[in-house]
Amino acid sequence: MRMKAIVAGVGMTRFGKHMETGLKALGAEAVAAALEDCGLKAADLEAAYVGNAMAGLITGQECVRGQVILRSIGIGRIPVINVDNACGSGSTAFQQACTMVTTGCYDVVLALGVEKLYHPDKARTFAALAGGMDVEELESALARFHADASPSAAASKDGGTDKKRSVAMDFYASVARAHMRQYGTTVEQLAGVSVKNSIHGSLNPRAQFREVMTVEQVLAAPMIDEPLTRPMCSPIGDGAAAVVLVSERKARQLGLESPVRVAASVLHSGWDHEAGALDSSTLCASEAYEEASLGPKDLGVVEVHDASAIAEIIAYESLGLCQRGGGGKLIDEGTTKLGGRLPVNTSGGLLRKGHPVGATGVAQIVELTEQLQGRCGKRQAQGARVALAHNGGGVVGREAASMCVTILVR
Repeated sequence: MRMKAIVAGVGMTRFGKHMETGLKALGAEAVAAALEDCGLKAADLEAAYVGNAMAGLITGQECVRGQVILRSIGIGRIPVINVDNACGSGSTAFQQACTMVTTGCYDVVLALGVEKLYHPDKARTFAALAGGMDVEELESALARFHADASPSAAASKDGGTDKKRSVAMDFYASVARAHMRQYGTTVEQLAGVSVKNSIHGSLNPRAQFREVMTVEQVLAAPMIDEPLTRPMCSPIGDGAAAVVLVSERKARQLGLESPVRVAASVLHSGWDHEAGALDSSTLCASEAYEEASLGPKDLGVVEVHDASAIAEIIAYESLGLCQRGGGGKLIDEGTTKLGGRLPVNTSGGLLRKGHPVGATGVAQIVELTEQLQGRCGKRQAQGARVALAHNGGGVVGREAASMCVTILVR
C-alpha cells in the first residue's frame, strides 16, 4: 500500500527522569505541542493510536491507557486504539495511524507514544522489560545468550535474573560477541557509536544525557555484560512524543508550508529462522524502499533503534547502508556523524536521548520531521530531503519481535 499520510504537526517532552510527573501530564504536553505545531485543535482529531508498553507493571494502569491520558486533556468520544508492541509500540501506533489515513477512514489522526519507566523499585522496571521476551523461555534464553561468554564475564552470567539490568542487554551482548567473532568488529567501534551519539545528544535540548564522551571514557565505564559497558546500553527513561497525521485533502485545506509525506511505513514481526537468513529488519527495509521507490543512497538522515551500540552497527547493515559486517567501518570513517555522508541518530539516539519504550518510535518521527523541515539548529543534517526511521521491539528467537521501518520525504 503506497502511503498518502502527511505529518502535519509534531511535539514531544524532554526525555528523562520524571518521578513526579504522571503518564497523563507527559502525554498532555506532547499532544499539546503537536496540535500547536500544526494549528489544529483537539476537536479536529478523528481517531488516536496510543503506544505504551509498561504502564500496567510500572503504574498499575492497565487496559484503557490511551483513553485515560487523552481524557485528561478533553479528548474523548473518538476511537482510541491502545497499542502495545514492546519497544516498537510507538512506531506501530504511527504505522497503524498512517494506514487509516491512507485508506481514507480519517482525515486527522493522532499517534502518541508515552512511557514511564523510572520507579523507586528498580526490580519492577527490569521485570517489566523482561516481559518483552517469552517469559516461559526466559531462563533457557539467558543460558543461550551466555553460552559463549568468556570466563572473565562469569560474574555477569546470571544477567537479567539478578534484576540489576534489562535482560535485553544480555541478548545484545551475545549479538555483539557473535558479530565481533564473525566480522572483526572491535570494542573501539562499539564505543565509537556511543561517542558519536553523545555528540549529537549534547546538541539536543530534549535528550536525557547531554555530556560528550570519549572512546576512553566509554571503555572505562562499568561493564554491563561483556563487551557492553554502560554507555553502550540505552538507559531507561520517562517521556512522550506525538504526531498529528492528516490526509492529502486536509493538508491542502490547511495550506501546510513544509509538508512531510509518509512515503512508506512497513511493519513485520520476527520469526524463527537460521542465523544469517533474511530477518525482519532487512525485510521491512527492502519493502519500504520498494514502496517509496527510493533506496539507501537517497537517504539524507536516519534514526535507528540503538538500544545498544551493536544494534546501531547491525542496523546499518540491515538497512543497506553498507555490506554485512561493514557497520563498524562506517563508524571509523565518520560516515554517520553530523557532517558525514549520512548522519544517523542526530537526536542522540536511544543511547543519549533516552528510551521511554512506548514513546521511542514516535520520537524518531518527531526528530526526522524537524530535520526535513530544517528546524534542528546545531544538529541539523544539511540538505536532507529523505529520512528513514528504524524501530524494533522485544525479542523472539534471534531477533526483534516487532520491527517497523518508515520513510519520510520532504
